[in-house]
Amino acid sequence: MSKGFLKTALVVLAVIVLAGVLLAGTVISGYNRVVRMDENVKNKWAQVDNQLKRRYDLIPNLVETVKGYAAHEKGIFEDIAQARTKYFQSTTVKDKIQSANQMEGALSRLLLLREAYPQLKANENFLKLQDSLEGTENRIAVERKRYNDAVLELNSYIRTFWGRLFASIAGVGQAEYYQVPETEKEAPKVKF
Repeated sequence: MSKGFLKTALVVLAVIVLAGVLLAGTVISGYNRVVRMDENVKNKWAQVDNQLKRRYDLIPNLVETVKGYAAHEKGIFEDIAQARTKYFQSTTVKDKIQSANQMEGALSRLLLLREAYPQLKANENFLKLQDSLEGTENRIAVERKRYNDAVLELNSYIRTFWGRLFASIAGVGQAEYYQVPETEKEAPKVKF
């Protein structure tokens, strides 16, 4: 073998090794990116879940306060109890979102009762619980937006050519948005 051939072979080998290292680095980087995005979505959901749990912890106190004034509003109390039970039995994000949306509808009807019962409006416990619940609802809205932003980032990346490849390698699929159902987008009607 000649020195020129050996030199050329070493250069070719170095280029192949360099290309392999670059390819491996790209795959590892893409894999890590999609895993980080997936974990970010899970983290953001955990924050939503935390605020929803706070809501569900406040609700029994609010319901008990209202029950004394509006005993004949049994349907609302049953809907709230059913939604609360369904939430804690849910195992997937999609199921938890559905039960949370069901709870939002029942809660809006519960809070409308204050218009029908002036003495309830003046009840100090009810007002404190209502303020706590409203603060929690605001926190839920903020966390829901953050969660949906993380879902947008992950789902957008997964729709790209390389993102789809890396997501399939990592076993990461598209995440579910937290959407408000059409029925909840309408303003509740107050009747006296």
